[in-house]
Amino acid sequence: MKWRTSMKTLFTFIPPEELKQDLIKSFPDEDFSFSPEIEQAEKEIQNAEVIVTYGEDLTEKHIGIANKLKWIMVTSAGLEKIPFNAIKNKGILVTNARGIHKIPMAEFTFGLMLQHAKQFPVFKKQQQEHLWNQALPIFELSGQTMLIVGAGAIGGEIARLGKAFGMQTIGVNKGGEDRQYFDEMLTLESFITGLSAADYVINILPSTSETKHIYHKHHFEKMKNTAVFINIGRGNAVKTEVLMEVLQEKMIAHAILDVLEEEPLPAKHPLWDLENVTITPHVSSHSKLYLPRAFEILKHNLRTYTKKQEDYLNVINIEKGY
Repeated sequence: MKWRTSMKTLFTFIPPEELKQDLIKSFPDEDFSFSPEIEQAEKEIQNAEVIVTYGEDLTEKHIGIANKLKWIMVTSAGLEKIPFNAIKNKGILVTNARGIHKIPMAEFTFGLMLQHAKQFPVFKKQQQEHLWNQALPIFELSGQTMLIVGAGAIGGEIARLGKAFGMQTIGVNKGGEDRQYFDEMLTLESFITGLSAADYVINILPSTSETKHIYHKHHFEKMKNTAVFINIGRGNAVKTEVLMEVLQEKMIAHAILDVLEEEPLPAKHPLWDLENVTITPHVSSHSKLYLPRAFEILKHNLRTYTKKQEDYLNVINIEKGY
């Protein structure tokens, strides 16, 4: 005799068929429903005990009508669009897929750092011009210093690769606690003191009330004029007009921007045309292994939930929003 009835788990997206079938096979007693978008699933929301979402579609209205909702699984790390106030009022558990991005984002970061240091874009342009020029200055990453603002799972993986390249690593987290692969740790309040030593400043901060527009012009004035600023965190960490001013005045050597305040960046925006900027369309976390890794966390947490245990992965602090 079953000790409980099956629970309704609603997906607000359609996962790949192999992941869907693996989930159904792994949890044959549960009731899964898959919808291409949340508006088509509003009737089912009322009976859903669990909602699995990318985190950009849930509203206060949905939380209000989800009378049986106990748990939201966000299959990404970003939580800035989650209606936390409504969730808090109902005491709903929220977990996310924090940590699955660390490998692709670290590789992406080093790919762009090497591209800058080794002048690959210039060599490609010279090839197109049939130009043989050996006079370009080429730099090493070894011996350089990186300041990683956001020393979580992604920042830790970047630091690990940095040590393999022989780099000095300075990390920044909220409390300044020591982390593996970092030579030094700073806090959000003191990270400005590390800017002058950094050859690469890498922002990986999430979007919170504390981190929105955390970088101002005076932060860039503290950096070396040879420094590279890399933003793979959130676009609202720095205002676009500040970036424009910094780059036009050549306060730093280069900016690599995978995220921006306005996405997509308008085609006619002048930022596109600056020579000392590299813009990528918010793809640093993209990987064919993204959803398979997220589903491993989901499956672990589903087992925990169905067995009424407590060993959930990536529980979100509703008060802090991360």
